[in-house]
Amino acid sequence: MTNVFSFFCQRWVLCSLFIINFFGTIYGYYWYKGQLAITPPQFLIFVPDSPTASLFFLFVLFAFLKGKNWGLLEAFAAVTLIKYGLWAVAMNIGAGVMGSTLSWQNYMLILSHLGMAIQAVLYGPFYRIKHWHLVVVSVWVIHNEMIDYIYGMYPWVASSLVPYIHHIGYFTFWLSLFSIFTVYMIGVRADRFTLNIKS
Repeated sequence: MTNVFSFFCQRWVLCSLFIINFFGTIYGYYWYKGQLAITPPQFLIFVPDSPTASLFFLFVLFAFLKGKNWGLLEAFAAVTLIKYGLWAVAMNIGAGVMGSTLSWQNYMLILSHLGMAIQAVLYGPFYRIKHWHLVVVSVWVIHNEMIDYIYGMYPWVASSLVPYIHHIGYFTFWLSLFSIFTVYMIGVRADRFTLNIKS
C-alpha cells in the first residue's frame, strides 16, 4: 500500500492529473454552454456541477504541488467529484438501459466521470478535512439539489430519463449522503498520510 501511495506522490503524476483536470474542466464548462445560455443568472453557479467539481480538485492539486493542504477545498472537491462522477455514470448507463442509443460521447462521459470519483478516493489519505469543512460542503450539495430538482436546474438528461426525473432527484439525494459519508471515512476518520512530493 505504501508503494501505491508513493506513486501518487510523484510530481509527474500530480502534474499529469492537473493537466487532465484542467482541460477536462474547460471542456466541461463548454459542454454546459447550451444549458447555461438559458439559465437564469441567479442559478448559473449551480448548473455546471461536474466541471466545478474538477475545478475544486485543480486547486487541491495545486496546493499538493506546493506542499500544502487546503482542507475546505479538499472537502468540496472530494464530495462533489464522487457525487457528480457517479451521478453521470449512472445517468449514462441508465439512458442506455431505458432505450437511448449510446454514442462514443456517452462512453467517454462514463469513463471520465468514473475517473473523477476514483481520483477523489485515491487521494483521501492525504486530505486534511475537518468536521466543519464537511458540514459546510454538506449544506452546499443539499442546497444544490434543491435548486436542481425544485427549480428545475438539474443537468440535462437523455429524453428517455425525463419521465423519471423525480426518481432521479431522490437517487441524487441519497448519492449526496453516500458521497459525504465516503469522504468522512476516507478524509476525516481514516489515518492520515503526509504527501511527500517526489521528483
